[in-house]
Amino acid sequence: MKHLEQKSYSRRSFLRTAIGTAAALPVIVSSRAGTVSPSNRIAIGLIGTGNINTRHCEAFLRESDARIVAVCDPVKERREAFQKRINQAYGDNACADFRDFRDMLARPDIDAVCIGTPDHWHAVQAIMAMRAGKDVYVEKPLTLTVEEGRRVVKAAAAYGRVLQTGLQRRSIGTFRYACELVRNGRIGKLRRTEVGIIGVNAGVKVGQNFPSSSVPPDFDYELWLGPAPEAPFCPERVARGNETCYWYYIADYTTGFISGNGIHFVDIAQWGIGDHVKPVEVHAVSANIPGDGLVDDAVEWQANILYENGVEMSYSNQDNPHPDGIRFIGSDGWIHVNGGGVLAASSLDVLKSIIKPDELHLYASVGPHRNFLDCIKTRKPTAACPEIGHHATTTCNLVDISARLGRKVRWNPKTERFVNDKSADRYLSRVNRVPWQV
Repeated sequence: MKHLEQKSYSRRSFLRTAIGTAAALPVIVSSRAGTVSPSNRIAIGLIGTGNINTRHCEAFLRESDARIVAVCDPVKERREAFQKRINQAYGDNACADFRDFRDMLARPDIDAVCIGTPDHWHAVQAIMAMRAGKDVYVEKPLTLTVEEGRRVVKAAAAYGRVLQTGLQRRSIGTFRYACELVRNGRIGKLRRTEVGIIGVNAGVKVGQNFPSSSVPPDFDYELWLGPAPEAPFCPERVARGNETCYWYYIADYTTGFISGNGIHFVDIAQWGIGDHVKPVEVHAVSANIPGDGLVDDAVEWQANILYENGVEMSYSNQDNPHPDGIRFIGSDGWIHVNGGGVLAASSLDVLKSIIKPDELHLYASVGPHRNFLDCIKTRKPTAACPEIGHHATTTCNLVDISARLGRKVRWNPKTERFVNDKSADRYLSRVNRVPWQV
């Protein structure tokens, strides 16, 4: 790997060299076991120091062939806390901290980045990182809009980069096994899937506005907003933490729990249906989108999704007979897997079934971080590669769009446009603020 040297790089030098750097693929020789030479470790930068990157930080610290060399966040206190934790773990002071992620990307000694920022940043940061020659782990959902997702997929192919989407349940064996049982016909012909998730976190107050206040010192709020529209600052808008985090339910930054939490379950349902099988019709038959207050994403919804092969999916966070999980219903029985990966079925024989060598075996990985690092070395697709991440994100976007329109929409998965529906097409992209176009 590239040597982990400490240097200072400007955004100007980054912009000059990004295209050239992107074309070069790293040659990596590393080992999971034993002592790994510092020059063979994968150098990682963390973009964002909120809840999710706290988990990613700890996961990468456990991998002997990886080294976190830099952290980035517009909030000084947060990034310095991360920097301290990382330096303590390694027993030195080598981890650098950056306010602006562009300065981090300018470092040629960084091999990969882990993006744990609000959703409206994902596409911009992922594409810029790949242009700079970095491999990318980006949290779910892959992007904020459908058009952004397609651009990320194209960028990964154009720059030859490895990308992992944060759909971690693909690396849990029971979810994979449930999908293998379905795909190998253990419940007969699949007819329907039922996806249920929990609702909005209890600490979030729907229908409430909050007074604006001055931006705290050492917080680059303009950079936090980035491509999103200008908005008055209030602590609730930018708070980290699942209980008080309001940006998680604000349409300028995300589609709320439809994609923020439910995407994990929609993704597994689509793994069982078949990753190549796409939606063609979506109807949010009911949705509660607050008309006032900071929260303006759907907080309740019930949606029906029809796929190309005739399989139907119900997806909701209210009045669902199977909350927090996925139920596959076939002509000869059913299989259920809950959010923790616990399996149930219509027959004990189904759960005792062994997938034979000549049957379909789905992509197996021991963990999303290990899988990402291994794929950086082999240059093979990850368990949640760009197209998989885009597929899951798109389905969630379609549910959100149907909910906002208050009607059924028909989808052409080949063109990634709605069928004769210009009013729906307007939701497929958003205008980013300068200079954050992708």
